[in-house]
Amino acid sequence: MTLKSLRETVYETLMALPENDLVRGTSGNVSGREGDRVVIKPSGVAYDELSPSKLVVVDMDGEVVEGDLKPSVDTGAHLHIYRANDELGGIIHTHSTYATAFAAAGRELPVYVTELADTFGESIPVSSYVPPGTEAIGEEFAKHTGDGKFQGLLMKNHGLFAAGDTPGDALKAALHIEHSAKISSIAEDLGTPEEIPAEEAERLNQEYLEGYGQE
Repeated sequence: MTLKSLRETVYETLMALPENDLVRGTSGNVSGREGDRVVIKPSGVAYDELSPSKLVVVDMDGEVVEGDLKPSVDTGAHLHIYRANDELGGIIHTHSTYATAFAAAGRELPVYVTELADTFGESIPVSSYVPPGTEAIGEEFAKHTGDGKFQGLLMKNHGLFAAGDTPGDALKAALHIEHSAKISSIAEDLGTPEEIPAEEAERLNQEYLEGYGQE
């Protein structure tokens, strides 16, 4: 993928965040990686003011190589996550309501629903508290997540970081976590939901990754 195409992909993914009620104001960010270049949202710019040309390109050391704006304050965290896992090509950070509620409570997101089992095969962990806008976020993500196609971590008292093979996969991960968190919150209000057994969650995940959709 060219940097021009990656800019367009990251921009389209960014536009999906407010459209899907995953962010408010200027919060949240998206990045995409191609080789040793990362395209990321500029810091503090409103979503309706963004365009592919306004996105910032940095190298793996965080040095700006293209763009006139300052990159996201979470750039260091994104780069740490990419350096820890060469397979990842997209990362999203959101403050979506229900996922952030679990993060604020310091709770992992249980596997109550098959949607979460399909995508991740396990619960979504919660991190220790680390200051926002620091590389420690990336360190927590690398510590708590594995090498699955879809990855997610609830940042304690903060929000959600999700990652995938592409920015689109990262978006899918973030959407599934938020939706599952909403359902889980309602289910706990209604009664005492039971988690899907670990072996079944793993089976559903493998089946989903290997057989879902068109070849």
